[in-house]
Amino acid sequence: MNHLYILTVFSLLINCSNDKIVSSEFYENTNTLKSKIIIIEQEIDNQLVNRPVIIRTLEEIDTLKKYPVVIAFHGRGGSNSSWVNILKEFTDSGDFIGVYPQGYLKSWNLGTEPSNADDIDFIKKIIRELYNYDNIDTTRIFAIGASNGAGMVNLLGSKTNYFKGLAPIASQLITSIDVTNQTDPISILQINGAQDNTVPINGGSRFGHTFLDAYQSVVIWATQFECNLDPNISENELSIRYQFSGCLDEITIEYLRIENAGHNVAENYPQIWEVIWDFFNNL
Repeated sequence: MNHLYILTVFSLLINCSNDKIVSSEFYENTNTLKSKIIIIEQEIDNQLVNRPVIIRTLEEIDTLKKYPVVIAFHGRGGSNSSWVNILKEFTDSGDFIGVYPQGYLKSWNLGTEPSNADDIDFIKKIIRELYNYDNIDTTRIFAIGASNGAGMVNLLGSKTNYFKGLAPIASQLITSIDVTNQTDPISILQINGAQDNTVPINGGSRFGHTFLDAYQSVVIWATQFECNLDPNISENELSIRYQFSGCLDEITIEYLRIENAGHNVAENYPQIWEVIWDFFNNL
């Protein structure tokens, strides 16, 4: 059985059911989730590996409020700590609680990455832990991912029902991720830079994967969820946004193409985080 560990400065060991919990700060006996680091112990390649997850909340939690959660996935070679400042204005203001897991060997396992970790199981354990807290709105858990992290977000969307909405950035579906009748309807905002030279926006082979055309990727989601395939299109000098409506369960599928952006979309489109949170917040 895997064990869940929570770090604290006091190195206080607490036995709770079959899980071992060690604390990083001293908290009163409460079910309120606050900023800290949790460690998920997972078996990978026949070894037990400690995988850190950064939690960020506003400083003064309203214990009468249930907060949405955004789980954010870094790109290949990246770190979960990169998200702390990117989403700081939202977590500091209490818009949502940020949850930032670390990919094993700095990657998410989509089949050709350095990692052999079962990342779907890893995220399942994180979400199961979140359900222990009274201040979590378990009906409003969202996911953001960049590049390889976007691929992980797409995999989770196709294989699980944990999330209300997804925002994959700078990547799209790969041929090994199946969107089938077993995939639960979920709202998606896919964002790509039209000048991306890392992940081919028009589809093709990179990093051992075959990427679909970015627009076709969105059409696959929209088709599976029975959306109107004649999208509403809004365009300006920076971007083109396609919105597919009439989908199952009143979900929304959208594609935002940033014309002058490359793989690091936020460099040329810094409002990306506000756009994503606005999308999530209106679901």
